[in-house]
Amino acid sequence: MKVSSKNKNGFELLKKLCEIHAPSGHEKPMKDFLLAYIKKEKKNWAVKPEVVEGEEFQDCLILKFGKPRAAIFAHMDSTGFTVRYFNQLLSIGSPDADVGTKLVGKDSLGHIECELEYDKENHAFYKFGRPIDRGTTLTYKSNFLENKDFIQSPYLDNRLGIFNALKVAETLQDGVIVFSCWEEHGGGSVPYLADFIYKKWKVRQALISDITWVSDGVEHGKGVVISLRDKNVPRRVFIEKIITIAQKNKIAYQLEVEGSGSSDGGELQRGHLPFDWCFVGAPEYGAHSPHEKVHKRDIEEMIKFYKAAMNQI
Repeated sequence: MKVSSKNKNGFELLKKLCEIHAPSGHEKPMKDFLLAYIKKEKKNWAVKPEVVEGEEFQDCLILKFGKPRAAIFAHMDSTGFTVRYFNQLLSIGSPDADVGTKLVGKDSLGHIECELEYDKENHAFYKFGRPIDRGTTLTYKSNFLENKDFIQSPYLDNRLGIFNALKVAETLQDGVIVFSCWEEHGGGSVPYLADFIYKKWKVRQALISDITWVSDGVEHGKGVVISLRDKNVPRRVFIEKIITIAQKNKIAYQLEVEGSGSSDGGELQRGHLPFDWCFVGAPEYGAHSPHEKVHKRDIEEMIKFYKAAMNQI
C-alpha cells in the first residue's frame, strides 16, 4: 500500500481514534477521549448537545441534540486479548491475527509491546521478556496507513463508526448519538441505553453506525452498505424508508444480505422496546485483523447518508 506523506482529507481524528486502547470491558479511555473532544469542539457545532453520562451509564455516553426523532448507535470497543496464566491469552471478541502480530498494552510494570504466538491447538500466547500481569488487556499495535483511495488500520471497526457519528454531530439539529460498550464481546449496554432514550425522549428509531464486510456481493468503492439483514432481521418497512432516503439524496449505496454477524441492532431487536433499526456502514476488508481496509469513497457516502437521514427520518 503506497502511503501518503501526510494524513490528509480530515482523517486525523480517525487516526487518533484508532490509536486508543479500548477493547471490550476497557472502554473508559475512549469515553474520556470523547468527553474531552466534545468539550473542545461543541462550540463549533450547529447545536450544543446535552451530554448524558455517569455511573448509571457505566462507560457509555449519550449526546442529545434538539428534539430527537432517531438515534445513532456506535460502539466504542474493539477486539483484543486478555492475559491469563503462563503466557496464555484469551480472546476478547473474535480477533483474527497471524503469528508475530505486535500487541500493546500496559500493566503495573509499564508499557508492553509483545508478539502473538499460537500452539499446535491454536491457543494464543504472548512472547515478551517478562511475565505480564494477569488480566492485562492487549490490542493490536496501531499502524494507520492512508493513500489516495484507501485507509488501512487496526480497529476501523468501529472507530470509523465513531468518526462518522462525530462528523454528523457537527451539523445535527435533532437527534441522539449513543456510544455503547461491549459490542464485540456479546453486548449488554444497549438494552439500558435504549430504555433511557425511549423513556426520556420517546426515541424508537435507530441507525447502527458500524462497519461491515467486503463480500461476494459487496465491494470497495461502491458506496455505503444498507444491510437488509444479518443474523437478525429488522423490520422491512423501516429498511425501505432508509433506502428511500438514500435514493432521494443521491447517496451511493449497496444492499447487503447476510446470514451471520450481528451488531447493536441485534440487541435492539431482542429487547422489549419497539425499536426500528437499520445497520448502515462502510464495508471493510480484513475484519478484526490488524489490517482492516476501507475505501474513502465509502466513508464519504456513509457520512453524507447519516447527515441526510438524521434530518429526514
